[in-house]
Amino acid sequence: MRVQHRHVVYVQGYDPRGLAQYYRMFRTELRKFGQLYQLTAIVGRPQVAVDGEIASWTIETRAGDWQTRTTYDFLRWEDLMQRDLAAPIWRTVLHAVWVYWRLGFEGTLARFWQATWRFAIFVSYSYILLLLEALVSLGVAWSLERGLAALGVPDALGIAAAAAVFVAALGAMLKYTESLTYVLYLLSDIIWTYEFAHGRRPEWDTRIDRFARYLAEIARSSDAGEIVVVGHSSGSFLGAEIVARALKLDPELGRHGPRIVFLTVGANLPIAGFHAASQDFHDHLRLLAIEPSIDWIDCQARKDVMNFHLFDPIASHGIDAGAARRNPTVVLIRFRDIIKPEHYNLFRWKFFRVHFQFVMANERPHAYDFFMIVCGPVPLRERMARPEAALAIATGDAAARECAWKMLETTAADGADAAAD
Repeated sequence: MRVQHRHVVYVQGYDPRGLAQYYRMFRTELRKFGQLYQLTAIVGRPQVAVDGEIASWTIETRAGDWQTRTTYDFLRWEDLMQRDLAAPIWRTVLHAVWVYWRLGFEGTLARFWQATWRFAIFVSYSYILLLLEALVSLGVAWSLERGLAALGVPDALGIAAAAAVFVAALGAMLKYTESLTYVLYLLSDIIWTYEFAHGRRPEWDTRIDRFARYLAEIARSSDAGEIVVVGHSSGSFLGAEIVARALKLDPELGRHGPRIVFLTVGANLPIAGFHAASQDFHDHLRLLAIEPSIDWIDCQARKDVMNFHLFDPIASHGIDAGAARRNPTVVLIRFRDIIKPEHYNLFRWKFFRVHFQFVMANERPHAYDFFMIVCGPVPLRERMARPEAALAIATGDAAARECAWKMLETTAADGADAAAD
């Protein structure tokens, strides 16, 4: 019942910063986690696999009456993302405009809006900024053309000069405001998800297959009590693909020994699943929905505009899993409960910061705590089933902790009986 060794496989979203930035953030947030709960957590240095696609480190965590060891795998995609971002600005802009038109024409944008208007606005945000910057550049170009006309320059030369200035001004504005607006990054993300959903990114599929084989291998060989596959942001649908493909490679995946839990946080599954071309992805979602040996938990938060709140990942994709459905368990998270009141009003308007809170340290003790999920002694399924007991083990006195463990053991026994039935 008490986890002593956990193996975490972390699937990141579309974040080109990659391993170095993520590991720095992880180490900083782990330190905050230790201070919040008055425990000791020591993280090792990343060890990168020979092929460079997986980095792993360990965490040793000790509290008053428990200790755990965590093996943490970081699956790497940053080389593929950086290749996208290295494309010429004009190509990214033209391609992104074409994709947005396709999203509207195919009805995908309308489906986003119907599921959650916040995400639909977020998808359109980068295009609104692109339009504003284009209008400013157009104003500069028009002023130049009028000035040249007043000087007697022939219209053809004036128009050609204005067009060149428009392109140069827009490119410069996009490039030098990127650190504030993230327009080019967001446009690249939208292009990537559209092409991935339509099967036009074979290099991603090839790597997903390799990660699926890796998951199947550690499920057979790991001595961990629990394997947690975490999919954050667009890592949610990448993680779903990895787990589903691993299940196809090994239908006994969740029965070898370690319990396997698929945890999606800040998920945006519909950016892949709402496309008409994504039938294979739908089949994989259905496989996860009915698989009895794997638990899937989906955490959602209303304040995160980049996830789908109050969203059923199966039924909302038009998938009928019937009476065999057992996944996912949807857990609603209130960030107001885990951020200090004096910080919350500023925090709530930092949209990227809010989105990453799912994988950062809490400011207040709470049952949802990413680092307790990674480092704590309570199995993830029982943590989500009895959050008050999980919190008591983290913060209560000896009597409260003992009572909480008994409660969790009862919950685990009931779950085992239900699975057997």
